[in-house]
Amino acid sequence: MVLVDTSILIGYFKGLSGYPYKKLDEIIDMGTPFGICNQVYQELLQGVKSEKEFQLLREYLNTLTFYGLREGRKSYENAAIMYAKCRKSGVTIRSTVDLIVAEVAIENHLYLLHNDNDFLNMSKVIHELMLYE
Repeated sequence: MVLVDTSILIGYFKGLSGYPYKKLDEIIDMGTPFGICNQVYQELLQGVKSEKEFQLLREYLNTLTFYGLREGRKSYENAAIMYAKCRKSGVTIRSTVDLIVAEVAIENHLYLLHNDNDFLNMSKVIHELMLYE
C-alpha cells in the first residue's frame, strides 16, 4: 500500500513526465492500493485556479482511499520528535505538512511515493519511513 504525496500528484495532474510520475502509473497499472491523507487533500485543493477545477478535483480525490493519523495528539508529538531527530542529525525539514505526511505513512505502514527532497533526507534519519522506490 502506498501513500502518494502532493509533490507527485501536482506534477502528475500537469502531465509531467519522469521517474516519479511513471512510478504512479506503475502503481495504478498493477492495481497496487494507494491513497492520500487529509493534508495532501488540502494542499491539492488550495492550488486550484477555479471553482470548476475545485469541484472536479474534489470529486476525483474523494474516490481515493484516505489514510489518517491513528494516535491523536501522540501522532503530532511523534512528528515533532521526528523533526528534532532530523535537526540533531543536521537535516532541516522545511515543512510541517511533510512531517505529518511522513507520520501518516509510518503509522499506517505505507510506502510513501514523493518527489520531495525533504522526504529523502528524512528517511536517512527516520528509518521507519519507507519510501516507494
